Amino acid sequence: MNTIILATDGSLHSDAAARFLVDSPLLNRDFVVHVVHCEPDVGGDVKSFIGKADIEAWHHEESGKAMQSVVGILTAANVSHECHELVGFTPEKIVEYAKQVDAAAIVLGSHHHSPLLNAIRGSVCGRILAHSPCPVMLV
Repeated sequence: MNTIILATDGSLHSDAAARFLVDSPLLNRDFVVHVVHCEPDVGGDVKSFIGKADIEAWHHEESGKAMQSVVGILTAANVSHECHELVGFTPEKIVEYAKQVDAAAIVLGSHHHSPLLNAIRGSVCGRILAHSPCPVMLV
């Protein structure tokens, strides 16, 4: 079975990507959608005051919230999917996960920030496009 990664940040852009994927002819073949959300890791200062179990629970809760909407869209359309929570630098973790599962494609909702803002902050989509081992579809 082939794997499509649907990366979500919980935004309306991610919902649009999920709806596009549901309506896309890509899913007419043998695919399972891996819904992924990546939370940034907390700093060392935080880790020294908060226990590992509490940090993991917080990451789990935040990822659950971020994935809820796209999971609802996929479930309503009877699309086979799995949910995966990642922690770390988002572009790096998504590319790493794509390699790990030998993904056929990565689907992302793009926020369409200005070129200046992307140059200053960097773009998650741009970094994934630059390093992805498979095709990337921006919605």
